Amino acid sequence: MNDLNFTFSDLISGYVTQYDEATKMVGIETSDGRTYEGKLTGNTYAKQTQNLGEGWPDRSGDLKRLLVPGQMIFAYGTFFPENKVKFEINYIIFAGDSKDEYRYADEKGWWVNQIDQIAASYCKWQFNAPEQPIDYTNYRTLINLTGGKTDSDFLQETDTISRMVYGMACAYMLTGKDLYLDAAEKGTEYLRDKMKFTDTDTGLIYWYHGQKVSAGGEEQKLLVSEFGDDYDCIPAYEQIYALAGPVQTYRLTGDPRILADAEKTVDLFDECFKDNEKGGYYSHIHAVTLSAHEETLGRNKAKKNWNSVGDHAPAYLINLWLATGEERYKKMLEDTFDTITTHFPDYDASPFVQEKFFDDWSKDQTWGWQQNRAVVGHNLKIAWNLMRFYAEMDKDVYLDVAKKIAGLMPNVGYDNQRFGWYDVVERVLGEDEKFHRYAWHDRKAWWQQEQGILAYLILQGHMPDSDEYKKYADESAAFYNAFFLDNNDGGVYFNVLASGVPYLVGTERFKGSHSMSAYHSTELCFLSTVYIDLMIKKRPLDLHFKPMPNGFKDRVLRVEPDILPKGSLMISKCEIDGKEYTNFDAEGLTVKLPETDQRVHVKVTVSPK
Repeated sequence: MNDLNFTFSDLISGYVTQYDEATKMVGIETSDGRTYEGKLTGNTYAKQTQNLGEGWPDRSGDLKRLLVPGQMIFAYGTFFPENKVKFEINYIIFAGDSKDEYRYADEKGWWVNQIDQIAASYCKWQFNAPEQPIDYTNYRTLINLTGGKTDSDFLQETDTISRMVYGMACAYMLTGKDLYLDAAEKGTEYLRDKMKFTDTDTGLIYWYHGQKVSAGGEEQKLLVSEFGDDYDCIPAYEQIYALAGPVQTYRLTGDPRILADAEKTVDLFDECFKDNEKGGYYSHIHAVTLSAHEETLGRNKAKKNWNSVGDHAPAYLINLWLATGEERYKKMLEDTFDTITTHFPDYDASPFVQEKFFDDWSKDQTWGWQQNRAVVGHNLKIAWNLMRFYAEMDKDVYLDVAKKIAGLMPNVGYDNQRFGWYDVVERVLGEDEKFHRYAWHDRKAWWQQEQGILAYLILQGHMPDSDEYKKYADESAAFYNAFFLDNNDGGVYFNVLASGVPYLVGTERFKGSHSMSAYHSTELCFLSTVYIDLMIKKRPLDLHFKPMPNGFKDRVLRVEPDILPKGSLMISKCEIDGKEYTNFDAEGLTVKLPETDQRVHVKVTVSPK
């Protein structure tokens, strides 16, 4: 019973142990040390990892040179259960052109080129830009695989617009291309005009879920969420992500209106979502009473979760603090990470954090689809963000929890056969089980690969002597760049199968949806560039800004791209409108902007010390 007596195709990822050109046999060792033997056939072909916008980098004629011990490869082939199980290789993808080379890290500009391609694709898909002016009335939440849109009734979701705006702002900061700044600023203005609601009695700002637009152009505002998990509520994460794009745009422009909106939205969090008695933020509030305790909230009444507590930090709060230096936001970050490290670890019961809670912080393990299940990416996201704030406030518990997660996840949420991170798994093993069961499938989502890559990159940056952090950063990034980039139609795939083959069914075939909009893919490009160049490879990085006259307080532009170890960076060069400019604080990472009634282009070179 259950004998392996049929052929099937799959992926083996790992490192070459030997290659015999005469027999065409390749030895491969997986991430966790298991060994395989694969055979090249007359039809086997090979390529190099291919970035967006590149031609096909064929390596079929270079197999003898590349198949050397230690070389990372992805070998896709077919298993034949004959007198012994044979594995015949259909194709190979190489992570680099030598055993110690990884294109994503060793080629300066890899991620900058990638974010440029992604941002250009979304500008084309959404607005047919630059051929036509950017106009957000044409924005659609749903974008199909090739970038097409529907012309009938459509929905514009606040969060997806904001997430795309975030990507455009990041693309401008790395490339200096005005098209992306235009997309970021117009998107921010559209959000302020169409999706913002100001309570005239309290001054609080909250954001509509979105608006429906009919074929005739009529607009219907949607205050409460139409998404199933949050139906008929105001969820915290929608308010959180409404700020993601505008706040990142604020870092570029200093537009005081954006800052005012952010301040009043944070007031909303503090007054309506925050539990001042027991700590943390509630996940949902009622649309009329703005209370988290209404019976009509149903399963979301007086609940707390990862999104309502932790997502403040990566979505907007770190960037708001970097842009302003205001103590209020630093204190809020400290409270966020103290709450996470106090309540989320659950290591007596599971190798995964607990993600959903009742009012009193007891575990909620019956909610909806989550039950007693773990989202692998949320664990990785906690490790990544703890290390970000650890650079500013080096509490031992932040480092301890981040390292704990990084040590556990490769054994319980990682694919040691093929590389890459799984999606949702059971938090607890069943009887006689050694693998945490997948909740629905063993597919891999683009956003969870991002969390894994960034977590291990930042850990590697902080602890460069740890081979384990480098190992999982390399493997995760290599898998993502080998299989998630859509070199035919642009952008990245939502999901791939465990084997790396794109999964193009249902909404998972889309490039734009309730869950996807030029955010995680561009955030990955932006922060991978920051961590690799400034922490790991010690290379200078150019950043671009276009501040409004007298926008930033005291005309001080803060240019630190992310929270990196104190004293590790300096401004080595600054230009304004192409001319050298010297009024900057190299150690403080600030530029004193000139008095002017015109906007200026500021190009700053940040260098590791």
